Amino acid sequence: MNPRPGPLWGAWLAYRLRWKRRELIWRAIRARRALRPIADRTGGLAPDAIIAVATLRNEMAHLREFLAHHRGLGVDHFLVVDNGSTDGSRAFLAAQPDVSLWHCRAGYRDARFGLDWANALLMRHGAGRWCLTLDADELLIYPDHDRRGLRELTAHLDRRGIRGMGAVMLDLYPGGRLGTEDAAPNAPLTERLPWFDPGPWRRRRMMPRRNLWLQGGVRDRVFFADDPARAPTMNKLPLMRWTWRQVYVNSTHSMLPPHLNQLYDGPGDARLSGVLLHAKFAAGIVDRSQEELTRRQHFADPDRYAAYHRAILQRPVLRGPASVRHEGWRQLVDLGIMGTGDWLRPDDH
Repeated sequence: MNPRPGPLWGAWLAYRLRWKRRELIWRAIRARRALRPIADRTGGLAPDAIIAVATLRNEMAHLREFLAHHRGLGVDHFLVVDNGSTDGSRAFLAAQPDVSLWHCRAGYRDARFGLDWANALLMRHGAGRWCLTLDADELLIYPDHDRRGLRELTAHLDRRGIRGMGAVMLDLYPGGRLGTEDAAPNAPLTERLPWFDPGPWRRRRMMPRRNLWLQGGVRDRVFFADDPARAPTMNKLPLMRWTWRQVYVNSTHSMLPPHLNQLYDGPGDARLSGVLLHAKFAAGIVDRSQEELTRRQHFADPDRYAAYHRAILQRPVLRGPASVRHEGWRQLVDLGIMGTGDWLRPDDH
């Protein structure tokens, strides 16, 4: 029988995590040198500005709604790294007065799937501020988001000494075959892709970082039913009050120092949380999957996920007997996908 780990083992793990954090911070510092400014408007940022950070390539189909939605929530400024867009994304973003834009030609996978660039911007501009770190195909929502913005939300978290808010990444999809949408291209995301899987969810705490590993949703059901361990991670920590001492480790799924990973425990957690409405299965998914089979930039081991991209090319219908049509944040609270903590006012229930 193996002996129970003792204090020395715990001290060794803590030491290793500190060095891992330092390594990632140094990676971010080095990555910053590769970022070439196209439109740097950060000079006038107020100390209490709420910022959003994103790295992207060819996301023009999502950018108008992405910016409009998060402006509506109260984001003051967007910090964006463009990794070689050819669809007009770069010119569009450069013309936005509340966007600072950098260009980088380095490999997306070599930069830990853009995370080194995001960490670099967060280190340089995020310290002391509330920061959203998002993909361009994600829209953050939370209880009462249609009436109470991020300024009020972050003040609520500050009063309680809470340094961040977790969220489920909820894949939305059309009622028909992949490559189609249920409404016109300029319609809101939840009309174009109105369906989602409300569960089931599987969760584990992963040592030594104590990060949550949440799996489930439509990709799990349709594409990874035969090998569920390879299904994507569906939890994120997208909203954080940033300090120079912290760093994202694996997308926004996990962080260091490790205690920050325990801010969120997934669906069913009573604490205040959000949902990232994910436009993964918008109309362009078939072309993107075809491109990824060649570019091989989105997975550490692309060969293991080639079958996933080939399955998307078959344009399956994702809607099934358990699919639910999106109706708003109250529905997600009722389904246990979002928690409310003590955030809601009496007239919000």
